[in-house]
Amino acid sequence: MNIGTCIRWAVLALFVVVLFPAASMASDTKLEEKVVVYSTHGESMLELVADAFEKETGVNVEFINLKGELADRVRAEKANPQSDVMYGAPSSVYQELKAEDLFVPFTPSWADKIKPLFKDKDGYWYGTIQTPVLMFYNSEMMSKDDAPKDWWDLANPKYKNQLVFRNALSSSARATYSSLLQQFEKKGDLDGGWKFLKAVDANTKRYYGSGSLQFQAVGRKEAPLSFAVLNSVIDNKIKNKMPLEIIDAESGSPVITDGIAVIKGAKHPNAARAFVEFAGGAKAQSMLANKFNRMPTHPDAIATAPQWMGEIQFRVMDVDWGDLASKQSQWMQHWDMEIKDSGKDKK
Repeated sequence: MNIGTCIRWAVLALFVVVLFPAASMASDTKLEEKVVVYSTHGESMLELVADAFEKETGVNVEFINLKGELADRVRAEKANPQSDVMYGAPSSVYQELKAEDLFVPFTPSWADKIKPLFKDKDGYWYGTIQTPVLMFYNSEMMSKDDAPKDWWDLANPKYKNQLVFRNALSSSARATYSSLLQQFEKKGDLDGGWKFLKAVDANTKRYYGSGSLQFQAVGRKEAPLSFAVLNSVIDNKIKNKMPLEIIDAESGSPVITDGIAVIKGAKHPNAARAFVEFAGGAKAQSMLANKFNRMPTHPDAIATAPQWMGEIQFRVMDVDWGDLASKQSQWMQHWDMEIKDSGKDKK
């Protein structure tokens, strides 16, 4: 075969790959008929993503909302996985399960666009939603000058009975309490961290098991101060007309990353990878941003998200989520048993 013929064949091959990419794919990339997704996200969010994915691929999505039981369920099924994808839960949980060999790596087409903060360096999980946790206050009860400037101010006795918080069953509360403890541990003073949380507990009027009850308490002026995920604060400020003001803490605020990963041993591996590709892409993230006020990790989705997502500025707390993954469960068990409501008996 002469050089001219070789060149013509090479050009033809490139033409086929570019115009007909499916023709260049191996046969084992054919998607299975369904994909099973375990998630912490609400059913309305899951239905939106599932319906869009099914419309685009023809793959049926079976999803189960497991909330706080998600990680334990995936662990329990390690020998015989019943799910293909884990969708939701903070990055610290993904780091725990990665260490337990429960995921397989995958590199979606958009992986390079995601900041290192929002993904695993080895490709075992990716963030689909960034969730800053910020302090806020009811401006009808408290002025900006009187409001705390940093998390450490919450231990000041002047804020006694001025705080209402979520309990540690909430993933955002778990991540926040643990992140604050880690700041003390970094300085070799974990005991100081527990003393801080105990002082905060003494100032806390009540803990709530749901976010709606927490915001209702602030709205009816039970107490002016709390913390929550940013999108919930914005939701209540805009939709419910609550007089809430956000505090940009001087030492930064924890930013939780809700993730997605392919489960090791998935029975529908190709559909699982396709779901991760779709759910983490700009299209799906933009849908969740506009319909559910969830802040994207994908920069292209930020551009089409509600305006506040690109405008609100906040400092990010320096949190080692990988290190936190191995300690959070133990720390929060201690918080629940030894810290929560420990100051109430002294009243």
